[in-house]
Amino acid sequence: MSTLASNSAPLLRERDGGNGLAGALRRPSREEVEEAVRTLIAWAGDDPRREGLKDTPGRVADAYNEFFSGYEGDPYEVLARTFEEVQGYDDIVMVRDIRIESHCEHHMLPILGVAHVAYLPRDRVVGISKLARVVDLYAKRLQTQETMTSQIVSAIDDVLQPHGAAVMIDAIHECMTTRGVLKPGSTTVTMRFTGVFNDERGYRERFMQLVNGQRMPGLK
Repeated sequence: MSTLASNSAPLLRERDGGNGLAGALRRPSREEVEEAVRTLIAWAGDDPRREGLKDTPGRVADAYNEFFSGYEGDPYEVLARTFEEVQGYDDIVMVRDIRIESHCEHHMLPILGVAHVAYLPRDRVVGISKLARVVDLYAKRLQTQETMTSQIVSAIDDVLQPHGAAVMIDAIHECMTTRGVLKPGSTTVTMRFTGVFNDERGYRERFMQLVNGQRMPGLK
């Protein structure tokens, strides 16, 4: 599993609704993680000692280190470096089609989709790559889509203090497509608006127009 600095855990719990590692819970060692994977393989009905599976526990541990790397970062710190020199720019800033690769906290199956993030600056802007980075940090945790949507908006609101922020996530949940109700092709859409996007219909409509607007040739 990924490692989380001890001084970051309280920050995650306070800001992210309990997504940080609980203070009383000891993080397992890598050896314990690999042994847990062997147990799951055996429970599935296979032999973790056979050639094709003997290295699987280590690979799974490495994969989890990537899947859940979001616990290691602080989205608030990512957004903290801002720029005040915007030459009078006073319109929406939006990043569309940010790829999301997350995992459902109920079944630990993938959530795959895109996020559209926008805000109306008040007196400062942040580097656009930072918006994508914030999405990644929240996505690469055990999540529900509703929580992730709210977390992204809250971080932008708290740090940038814009006139308003808007986030839409459109994603496929493999807990619905590969098990349970088995509904391939279905997607889940969540949205949250704050400030002018929530209070003024015109801004909300412009956000939706931008989400559904034409992409550059060759891009989806």
